[in-house]
Amino acid sequence: MTVFQELKTTIAVCMFDQYGTVVDMQGGLTRIAAPYLASKGWKGNPNSFVTWWRRTHFENSMIDALLHKRHTPYREIGCRAVAHVLERSGIPYTEDEVRGLVAEIEKLECFPEVPAALARLQTKYPLVVLSNGDPDMLETAKRYHRIPFDRVISVAEANSFKPHVATYTKAAELLGVRLDEVLFVANHAFDVIGAKAAGMRTAFINRRGRPFERTPHRPDVTVRTMQDLADAMV
Repeated sequence: MTVFQELKTTIAVCMFDQYGTVVDMQGGLTRIAAPYLASKGWKGNPNSFVTWWRRTHFENSMIDALLHKRHTPYREIGCRAVAHVLERSGIPYTEDEVRGLVAEIEKLECFPEVPAALARLQTKYPLVVLSNGDPDMLETAKRYHRIPFDRVISVAEANSFKPHVATYTKAAELLGVRLDEVLFVANHAFDVIGAKAAGMRTAFINRRGRPFERTPHRPDVTVRTMQDLADAMV
């Protein structure tokens, strides 16, 4: 029996990271940032700016998760990250501009193959999002990605950002399923590692063809696109 055959007999729910897995975060934010940065006279690479923005956001959210005190909203972490990168780049800005850039995260669109692939998966499995985004951001995003997920869960429910174990265990609890009945799907190694360590089964969407991290918490399956996952699971 192949791994996919075994998964098809045991998985009750397919759960997805949203930012960067379902929606194209890097490409979408780069398209938004480019004209803004040009208007400021900045001559750097907009794609690099977005990479710095996302890495700074990730670092700050991981610090927040490790502190595990009051959960800081995703939007607030995002504003801190954008302001920091603008300052490091020597770009003058207003707080309204920072909030406007972060708000664009709510309007991101799906990778091209995702809608059809998820529609196929949904013929067999309930589809759920588990995202680091704030509840209101995820609600607004529905108008733009237009995927009819069966449920959308914010990590705010668990008072921590992924990959804290509390986020995955809380999501399974809310759904009334065992951790090993969930196939967690992500484009990010850290998210796959977190879900796997918590006890979920995992699928890594390796769109960029990069090697996975050296870790004992490896994905159960690796595919190049969401369509490849649907082909194997339906």
